Amino acid sequence: MSVRVVRLLSLLLLGACLATPALAAGKKTTHHATTHHTTTHKAESSKAKASLIWRGDVTTARAVMDDMSREWQRSGHGRIELQPFNTASGIDAVAGGSADLAGSARASDGSAEDARLTFTPVAWDALVMIANRSNPVRSLSLRQLHQIYLGRITNWSQVGGSNAPIDLYAVISPNDGVEYSLRNLLFGRGTQQISAPRLYLNTKALEEGIALNPNGLGLSTLADVRGNSKLRAIPIGGVMPTAANIADGSYPLYTPLYLVTNPNSRKATEVKAFIDFLATDKAKAVLRDHSVLPYQDGIALVAKEDARRDKVYAEATASNAKPPLAAPGASYAAAAAIAPTSERALEAHKALDARREAKATGNYTVADGDTLESIALDNHVTQAKLRRWNHLKKDEALKSGQVLRISEK
Repeated sequence: MSVRVVRLLSLLLLGACLATPALAAGKKTTHHATTHHTTTHKAESSKAKASLIWRGDVTTARAVMDDMSREWQRSGHGRIELQPFNTASGIDAVAGGSADLAGSARASDGSAEDARLTFTPVAWDALVMIANRSNPVRSLSLRQLHQIYLGRITNWSQVGGSNAPIDLYAVISPNDGVEYSLRNLLFGRGTQQISAPRLYLNTKALEEGIALNPNGLGLSTLADVRGNSKLRAIPIGGVMPTAANIADGSYPLYTPLYLVTNPNSRKATEVKAFIDFLATDKAKAVLRDHSVLPYQDGIALVAKEDARRDKVYAEATASNAKPPLAAPGASYAAAAAIAPTSERALEAHKALDARREAKATGNYTVADGDTLESIALDNHVTQAKLRRWNHLKKDEALKSGQVLRISEK
């Protein structure tokens, strides 16, 4: 299913969700004029105070926005209307001007739409593999996780569990923040195709499915699943996902949470004030209550980012290879934003420029770490077409500096 189709489906469903309460309210009748007047006055007053609209993924809604919006209002600011659904709907809404802020558990993916927006990291959250509470598996390795997502490990008995199929769940949107961030770590690209036949619209629906399935396995975040007695968080390499283990880097799977804004928004001043508010002590206390790490509290993780990514990728792939730079907007956008002079970030920016030039010219110059598969994925073509357009033999290796046609024209 294409990104465009998924986004259209998401927007249609979101519109239905938002319209339902309004339709229901319209069917109600009020028998007392005084009560009706008071209710209307309160609604109008509340609407007048709604200064900002936030839309985005369920993860960022739960981890950052639910209680933060109330704290913001208690501090004398206007109300923030929350519309949790998924990453794509939030980014599209901010790009189109129908929302002022979006929530995302991934950085920019390097697309033209994302490049026009600003991704500001505000917190750190753990990427958590979740199973039904009855599941006996005590831990998974990064290698096992990699093989499960590729469909090479398919039974719980292969990882120390019962003799039962692993029912892998995922979120349907190709650019969902949580899924994208995990695949980026395990495979070096957030667009990696996986073997997950059970697809859900967001992490909330995914969690509900796993809670009912003793064989289920899926991805969520620490903030999402904390206190949910129907689910179990599975340690990675024997390390539990906790805020403390994120802070010291011992838990390997974590991601920044971002607020996405449009620099051309007519509410840019109010948006900046809210983002600045997240650095206050009051706001940090709200984040910690949700088991996430305020971004500045984990600032030491920035310096460790390249080493962390290399280690996770090497263990997951059982190799000494480094993650490819074929999708730098996804792989290193977070590091580039907060450490723009790091060596890997500069490499990423160069590779990103190359990708943009390739889309404009129809040609792509092969960089170190590129494979035919990664180039095909990034440019939404098949490997067979790339071979045909470039007269490549089936097992022919690519060379750095080689120029490939990436379109038929």
